[in-house]
Amino acid sequence: MQLAHIEFERLCISPLNMRHGKKAPDVSDILPSIRARGVLVPLLVRPNGTPETYEVVAGRRRYFSAKAVKEEGGEVPPLPCAIMEEGDDAAALEASLIENIARLDPDEMSQYETFAQLVKKGRTVPDIAATFGITERQVTQRLALGNLLPRIREAYRTDEIDAETVRHLTLASKSQQKEWLALFEDEESHAPTGSDLKHWLFGGQSVSTKVALFPLEDYPGEIVSDLFGEERYFADANLFWQKQNEAVVARKAAFVEAGWSDVVVLETGAHFHTWEYEKTAKKKGGKVYIEVTQRGEVVIHEGYLSRKEAARAKRTREPKKDGQPATADHPEVSSVLQNYLDLHRHAAVRARLLDEPGIALRLMVAHAISGSGRWQVRADPQTAKNEAIAKSVEASSAETTFRARRTEIAVLLGLSDDRAQIVRGNGDSYQTVTIFARLLALSDEDVSRILALVMAETLEAGSAVIEAVGIHLRLDLRGQWQADDTFLELVRDRPAINALLDSVAGKAVADGNVASKAKDQRQIIRDCLGGANGRTKVANWLPGWMEFPARTVTAHGTLKNVADWERVRTLLPQG
Repeated sequence: MQLAHIEFERLCISPLNMRHGKKAPDVSDILPSIRARGVLVPLLVRPNGTPETYEVVAGRRRYFSAKAVKEEGGEVPPLPCAIMEEGDDAAALEASLIENIARLDPDEMSQYETFAQLVKKGRTVPDIAATFGITERQVTQRLALGNLLPRIREAYRTDEIDAETVRHLTLASKSQQKEWLALFEDEESHAPTGSDLKHWLFGGQSVSTKVALFPLEDYPGEIVSDLFGEERYFADANLFWQKQNEAVVARKAAFVEAGWSDVVVLETGAHFHTWEYEKTAKKKGGKVYIEVTQRGEVVIHEGYLSRKEAARAKRTREPKKDGQPATADHPEVSSVLQNYLDLHRHAAVRARLLDEPGIALRLMVAHAISGSGRWQVRADPQTAKNEAIAKSVEASSAETTFRARRTEIAVLLGLSDDRAQIVRGNGDSYQTVTIFARLLALSDEDVSRILALVMAETLEAGSAVIEAVGIHLRLDLRGQWQADDTFLELVRDRPAINALLDSVAGKAVADGNVASKAKDQRQIIRDCLGGANGRTKVANWLPGWMEFPARTVTAHGTLKNVADWERVRTLLPQG
């Protein structure tokens, strides 16, 4: 059985339902509750053979109640459903759902209090959903009530406000909630509810001066006010956002200077859900999260870690065997992006190694003595984690150079000139003698060229050897490698994206877009690299990840290549 929320339009009554074909049932007893609270007990459904649609096996009255609400013009969110699998017994599943839901207090505020206590004790959202036989979405909806002011929660508990209004209020900032509550409790005022509340929270383009994080005298544009001069607004929303983002960057810098381990600026409109985080002191690695609402308000949450980070921090604070505390680092590069970087760096080093047979010879001797992950002998498979990375490496100038040189070597050895790899050992002694005989007829110079290519093919992508060779050869990839769409789309870490934007467009542009969506920051980087949309073209740009030695692009980031190089740095000749 799988629990999920399914849109009403994708559901129909199953022929297996014992009341299928009869007139619509009387739902007058449960309809008021479903109008106010929605459907709480999951319907039992199964796929009906049509893509993405399901038939209701049990829960007919709940289905028709939701249908009645929809016909009245009310909003019907996706319904909680238990999806039957092959071999499931419908009666047993229905009994189990009813038994589980019976353990749950029907009052949603009591449910929130129960779930919040369980989260504090370390239970996850999936754990809670499984315990009570409800969907994870229902659990998060209840936990979202924790974002509400106590007075609003109490009004909901006593049915003074409806579920739709509460759902929108969970997305409001504390100041918005206070403003709405003042209207709600003023008998002469009208507090917006339902869809009107949604428009009140998010509609319109005017930005109130109340939300500015910067001094109003620093705003160079026009400020307008209402007839009574009580409300003032920024006439130019774009100019406001530029100044507001600059102020956010300044506030972030102040927190960093104050000693916070990290300051995370959330994407504009993204909400900070307290149940997903654990309160953590500054001295224990707590971070500051800066939330920027759609209407420009900035909300700062000091001293938090995600529950996953908090658990990891507790483990890393435990002393190592040598008595030294472990350190918790923030990975700024995902495994897929690391794969992209490894293969491009690998391609560049082995292409350059073709012109350095002396280095290749020494590497080969070292491999022969100590062995390695590739010396058996096998060529590196250059395994890409997705097709986009494979195509990116295939189109690179380094890989193009390598393929052309491999064709020349294949001809020297009397092999097919379209051979994918020169190194293709299979233990066939006849083939070994054939190659040996061919080598005996070649000059030392030609053998050295072959040696360099064999060494290059057997280099292990992503290894410390790549770092050592690239650094020793003072390899500079400017003009060889160019940032393509595959690279930019693989950068998912928001601080890293902003740092890359800083390096191509400058600090002012990066600061002005610190809370902008990641896709918008990527587009500015593309415009700078291509000289598009009025941006000055930046030639031969190279992020720190592609330098030799590699370096991080953010202050708190970590990078596998940096750690690899630090471990072997003293082994190579200096200078």
